[in-house]
Amino acid sequence: MSSYQQLNTGASSRLLESEEYQRYGRQMILPQIGIQGQLRLKHASILIVGLGGLGCPAATYLAGAGVGTLGLTDGDIVELSNLHRQILHTTETTGWMKVESAEAQLRKQNPHVRVITHKEHLQPRKAIELFSAYDLILDCTDHPTSRYLISDAAVLAGKPLISASALQLDGQLLVLNNPPLPPGIPGGGPCYRCIFPKPPPPDSVLSCGEGGILGPVVGVMGVLMALESIKIITYQSQKSDAPSAEDATPPQDQQPASMLIFSAFSNPPFRSVRLRGKRQTCSACSIQASITKDSLTSQSLDYNVFCGITQPINVLKAEERVSAIQLRELMQTAQPLIVDVRDKTQFDICHLNGSLNIPYRRFDALNMPNDDCPEVSPGDGSQDNLLADLRATAAGRPLYMICRHGNDSQLAVKKIQDLGSEEELGRNVFDVKGGFRAWREQVDTSWPDY
Repeated sequence: MSSYQQLNTGASSRLLESEEYQRYGRQMILPQIGIQGQLRLKHASILIVGLGGLGCPAATYLAGAGVGTLGLTDGDIVELSNLHRQILHTTETTGWMKVESAEAQLRKQNPHVRVITHKEHLQPRKAIELFSAYDLILDCTDHPTSRYLISDAAVLAGKPLISASALQLDGQLLVLNNPPLPPGIPGGGPCYRCIFPKPPPPDSVLSCGEGGILGPVVGVMGVLMALESIKIITYQSQKSDAPSAEDATPPQDQQPASMLIFSAFSNPPFRSVRLRGKRQTCSACSIQASITKDSLTSQSLDYNVFCGITQPINVLKAEERVSAIQLRELMQTAQPLIVDVRDKTQFDICHLNGSLNIPYRRFDALNMPNDDCPEVSPGDGSQDNLLADLRATAAGRPLYMICRHGNDSQLAVKKIQDLGSEEELGRNVFDVKGGFRAWREQVDTSWPDY
C-alpha cells in the first residue's frame, strides 16, 4: 500500500511546517481537501512521463498543490518551438534537457517538493522498476508507442495511470487502471489496451510538429491531469476524517470509466463518453493477459512493430529525386514548375516564388471516388481534372514536388506515376529530397523553421 494511504490520522497541531499552512491554506479549507487531503498530497509520489505541453502544466500545478515527490522523465532537449506551450521552459533554458529545465523552475516554485529527474526516454526494460517507486503515473507523451508501453507497465506495476493527448484544437483525457488490480482479477479500471486494443494506422498519427497545436489547448489537458491526480490522491479524505486502511482503495463503483473530450472551438467545449470498463480478452489486464513482466524487461515486445512504425518513406528511385541544391540551380537556369503539396495554411507561411500550391490530400484522393473523400468536392477539379490541369500547366516541363519534410511529396510523385505512367507527365515528375527542411539546411538558412 502506498505511503499516501498509510497516514496517521491522529490529531496534531503541527502536521505541516508553518510555512506550508500559509502556502496551501486556500485549498486546505476546502472540505474535499482538508488537512488529511493535504497530508496525502505531501506523502504522495507522482511520476510524469514527458515534460512537454502536457507535462509542464501538470507538474506546475502538482508542485503548487504540495505533492511531496515529483519524478520527471524525458530524454528531449528544450527547443524554441516548444516555448509557446511548454510553460516550464524558457528562452534561457533552450538547449537544456527538459527534465533539468523543469526541475529548476519547480524548485523555485515550491522548495518543499522533492524533484527526481530521469534523463532519458522511458525504456521497456526499466519501466516496471521505475513505476514501482511511485504512487501514480502520468502519461504526458505524444505517440501511441509510448502510450501502450506506459499503460502496460502501469498494469504490471499495479499503479493507476492518467493519460491525456492533445493535437490541433482538441484533447482527450483518460483515468486508467484505477483502482489498480492484478491482471485477471475482476473489477478495477480499464487499461489503455482495453479501450484501444489496436493502434491507429501509422499514417494517421500526427505529431504537434506536423499537425499543429494551440498552446492553451494542451495546457487545459495538462491542468486536468493535475486535477485528476489530486482527486485520486485525496479521495479518502473526501469520504471520512478518519478512514481505515481497509477502505483506502476506491471501490469498483467509485466512478465509471469515461473519456473526457475537449474541443476548443465547439460549444460546449467539453463532453464525456462513458467507457465499458475492462475488456475480458485484453492482452494486458485480463485473465488471458499475454503481456508479462518478462516480455517488457526482456524487450521481446516491440512497440514499434506493434504500432506499425516503419522506416522513413522511400518509395522512389534515386533518379526520380533531386536535392535542394539541384532545385536551386534549376531555378537559376530555367523555369521549373514547382508544386508545393503542403496545405494552404503552411503555404501562406512561406513558399518559393512562382510555386504552385496543390495540397497533398488532392493527390491522395486521385484513386478514390469523390463520394469517399469528403474533403474534395466534384466541382473543384481535385480528381477528374487534376492531372489534366497539371498537364496543361506543365506544358512539357518537368514537375518538381516539394513538401515540408520530403514524405508527402514522394507520395504525390508516386500517385502521378501510377495514374499517368504511360504519359509524358508520369515520366517527367520529380521529388525534392528532404523538402523544405533540406532547403533550409542546404540552400537558405533563413528559411522559416516552424
